[in-house]
Amino acid sequence: MRLRKAGVIDELFERFEEHLRFQGLEARGGQIIDATLIPVPKERNSRFGNEGIRRGQQSDIWLDKPERLWQRDLDAHWVTIIGISHYGYKNGICIDAEHGFMRRYAITPPNIHDSQMIPQGLNPENRDDFVWADSGYAGARFEDLLEVAGFESRIHEKVSRCHPLSKEAKERNKVRLTVLARVEHVFGAITTGLRGKLTRRIGLARTMSWWGLRNLRYYFLCCIHCCSRPWLAV
Repeated sequence: MRLRKAGVIDELFERFEEHLRFQGLEARGGQIIDATLIPVPKERNSRFGNEGIRRGQQSDIWLDKPERLWQRDLDAHWVTIIGISHYGYKNGICIDAEHGFMRRYAITPPNIHDSQMIPQGLNPENRDDFVWADSGYAGARFEDLLEVAGFESRIHEKVSRCHPLSKEAKERNKVRLTVLARVEHVFGAITTGLRGKLTRRIGLARTMSWWGLRNLRYYFLCCIHCCSRPWLAV
């Protein structure tokens, strides 16, 4: 709580990044951007209460009994992915494609599209111009954004009903998947090594602080593992 109120969690992340650069562990080999859902305990609200949340308002019963708001997360949202509903937030990360270090992160509500984190997630310190991401980031708008920023896109090409992928595009996607798989290793390590993803923090500010520290902890563990293999630090 003290770290959150002092607003120093992002600063701690940046200072550790500077320490790694000083030690010669530079970001290189390109970067991978992806996001994972952060579940929180589901809200059991009345229909009237849910309508108030969607409008960004508090219902009259909550105003009359403010203690009920202590356990109400008004910042979390529902999102439906492949027919399955999820409630909570989202942890968007950018990792170094070579070392797997988490160089950037952003905590957002899940209804914020993954592609909107590209400007916030890109790491300008990476010495390689390649950017990998899944098809959720595909589109001319984001290809143009990467080009303007001086990056070279390796975003997974998206198939559509009227425009099937060519044989060449399928081969490109197959190669890109071998790189994209590395970010799933990061999410898997966070889930299994840091006691899962379920978060019992109420509100976006507390969730951002909690997951900022969890991401930093993963960063520590990843670097300890890397430094045990000294050839990676060349």
